[in-house]
Amino acid sequence: MPKDLGKEFSSVVDRAYMQYKKDLERFRKVGEIMTRNVVTIDPEASMEQAAQIMGEKHIGSLIVKKYDTPVGIVTERDLLSKVLAEGKDPRKTKIETEMSYPLVTIPSTLKIKEAAQTMIKKKGRLAVFDGGALVGVVTASDLIRSLPQQPETLVPIDDFMTKQIKTASEATPVANIVKIMGKERIGSVIITRKEEPVGIFTERDLLTTFLAKGKSLKKTAGEACSSPLISIPSGISVHKAAYTMASKHIRRLPIKKNNDLVGIVTARDLVEAYAAQ
Repeated sequence: MPKDLGKEFSSVVDRAYMQYKKDLERFRKVGEIMTRNVVTIDPEASMEQAAQIMGEKHIGSLIVKKYDTPVGIVTERDLLSKVLAEGKDPRKTKIETEMSYPLVTIPSTLKIKEAAQTMIKKKGRLAVFDGGALVGVVTASDLIRSLPQQPETLVPIDDFMTKQIKTASEATPVANIVKIMGKERIGSVIITRKEEPVGIFTERDLLTTFLAKGKSLKKTAGEACSSPLISIPSGISVHKAAYTMASKHIRRLPIKKNNDLVGIVTARDLVEAYAAQ
């Protein structure tokens, strides 16, 4: 790229980034950043039905309603750790036995930072109510897309990353990857080729590619993982990591230092970093 074009491209990126930061300033209350299209399910439904709905809609949770009253939430992690990892049949397992409850609720007028603190304290997604009615859901992804431009988001991400990374060869069957994630209660595994990281397999990949379509888990991780691997350099700020996740529509970012994989950060890690400052 010619030198002058390189400068022009850099300038465009900088301007876009500054505009992105300005846009974030208007997000002050939960009601402005929550997901409004709340998808619900009956507690008598099966975990297989829940998996199909989440996979088809590309979402990670469903609010469980009984007699039109929200009573709990079922998530992709519930499906992975409580059902698949335990060898239970999703077709025969009812949601009411595996859902997370009680439902963590917040008002739509709650400040974003307070919502972040509640999410970390309660360790779950947040159901948003207004006047006694369910009006939305707030996830870690919702929060990182709307992190206010505050000094605390400029701290380095390294202190919040997970240093213990699970990896598996591209030849590993997806069924084995699922067992690893369920046993370790993690949402992703880095996939390698000749010991070099080439992709990532996540809970969302499991839902959308396999469970929602009824596909066999015998496929190899190399065929099923998301590739090429998107990563960030060590030392990057929480704010820029959040921007990368939001712009790339991902929830996990491997971290590299001198081309070596040194950690991984999730959307929840970013929320925790913001809430802790």
